[in-house]
Amino acid sequence: MKTVKRNILLNPGPATTTDSVKNAMVVPDICPRELEFGELTLSVRDDLIKIAHGEKNHTAVMLTSSGTGGVEACLTSVIPDGKKVLIINNGAYGERMQAICDAYGIGHVDYNIPASKPVDLEVLEKMIVDHKSEISHVAFIHHETTVGILNPLSEICHMSHKHGLENIVDAMSSFAGMDIDVERDQVDYLVSSSNKCIQGMAGISFVIARLENLKKTAPIKRNFYFNLLANYEYLQKNKQFLFTPPVQTLYALRQAVTEYFNEGAQNRYSRYASMYEIMKKRVRELGFEFLVEEKHHAKLLTAILDPKSANYSFNEMHDYLFERGFTIYPGKVGSINTFRLSNIGEIYPADIEAFLVVFEEYLRIKKII
Repeated sequence: MKTVKRNILLNPGPATTTDSVKNAMVVPDICPRELEFGELTLSVRDDLIKIAHGEKNHTAVMLTSSGTGGVEACLTSVIPDGKKVLIINNGAYGERMQAICDAYGIGHVDYNIPASKPVDLEVLEKMIVDHKSEISHVAFIHHETTVGILNPLSEICHMSHKHGLENIVDAMSSFAGMDIDVERDQVDYLVSSSNKCIQGMAGISFVIARLENLKKTAPIKRNFYFNLLANYEYLQKNKQFLFTPPVQTLYALRQAVTEYFNEGAQNRYSRYASMYEIMKKRVRELGFEFLVEEKHHAKLLTAILDPKSANYSFNEMHDYLFERGFTIYPGKVGSINTFRLSNIGEIYPADIEAFLVVFEEYLRIKKII
């Protein structure tokens, strides 16, 4: 197996991957209409459902796209004509849901919250009651990656069902990194992608859908490539993607899913959480403050307020760290500047500790602390 230079990606995806996932893409060329590839496709689909504990009532639809494509597919495939969706927005990805709906002329009722602030469930329920006759779905981001806030998945989904509504959950950067059970949590549609906590390569999005609900979307003819029901039915009938799949990326996802099960769900959750704790403790000791109140942290990504030092430059810090094998990500919430540290992917506590040494080194060289 070829060994590839290892970079520690502390951006929120694509994440650091194993060499075995990278090498899984080096396979003989194959037509994706062959039975062998069809069996591979079904095995990945079934395991994605298993990761979400949806074997009883859910299916999974895979698409060749970024995660945003999966969100677009879901919103445009399931909101009935003449109905609206209530969108909870406390970050850039909630705003993106609104923009997708605007592009397709889908009506939406917006619960806009200042970015980084939590959902008020009483306010949400009042909005649902006030607009109940207009809306069919409640849509929200589970882990709002732009700020690192965790929204209460189970509570919101149960509330939507209490009022006879379906729900759409963007779990892009929480699926396979946190405990999600679509049956227990009453999730109707959960959207994620191949390049975050599942630790595969970018290029595949998927929607884990309650099958009974998905079948009811047949009258909705708003889209073509992204139609969830059409993609589901074609795969069921032919064991093939409806449109050309990202062949090599699917082989990598197959390997990544296998490695997820080999590690064990609880072990992965614990590994991610342990890295967060190490990072949080040292960053706080160095005098930094967090954007989001700690009790709302997802423990997968943390937004950190930029230091007030005149010597600080995010770009300079990024380059210093990048040259030493660590990649970090900027962030901006309104007029508030932050940088974000993610702890997902094939990384370990020793990697976070090594990063913190270089991070502190830079801060002291530049006299920022």
